[in-house]
Amino acid sequence: MPKRIIIPAREFFNERTEEFVYTQPQEIVLEHSLISIMRWESKWHKPFLDEKHKKTNEEFIDYVKCMSLNNYPDHVYEDLTYGNIKEIKDYIEDLHTATWFAQDDKVLPSHKIITAEVLYSWMVLNDIPFNPCEKWHLNNLMTLIRVCAQQNMPAKKMSEKEILSQNANLNAARLKQMKTRG
Repeated sequence: MPKRIIIPAREFFNERTEEFVYTQPQEIVLEHSLISIMRWESKWHKPFLDEKHKKTNEEFIDYVKCMSLNNYPDHVYEDLTYGNIKEIKDYIEDLHTATWFAQDDKVLPSHKIITAEVLYSWMVLNDIPFNPCEKWHLNNLMTLIRVCAQQNMPAKKMSEKEILSQNANLNAARLKQMKTRG
């Protein structure tokens, strides 16, 4: 779901023209999606989701431009306030899902650098349609990919102890149901 952000009106003095300039409030509509990441990575030539390398302010503002569904000139994004930035970061980090995973659940490779193309390949492998999923909030898409990966994993083999315990429980339940002692 897209996020609406209001950039407040601003007043500043233009030293070149020696006059005050007043801007109007602007509403930008943002979509943190696979398409946005693809746009950003094609410009910066580095993985957006690489947590080892923090983004510069310039890179972050450019990502906001890539997320924008509006067609505003670049100078509009220079008027983002600290409150706007926090709101955008909160939107990006929000899980946008009720699905949760155990912390030790290692379905997706953690050592792999994840780029937009890797995400698209996972979508292909899991028969996830590009349209509309590439426009979903990225955290929703990542959750869907992770759920698909879990469901496609081979069933975990039970140990001999687990098999014996399961059989004992089944036998006890049958004896109770049949009201016999064996």
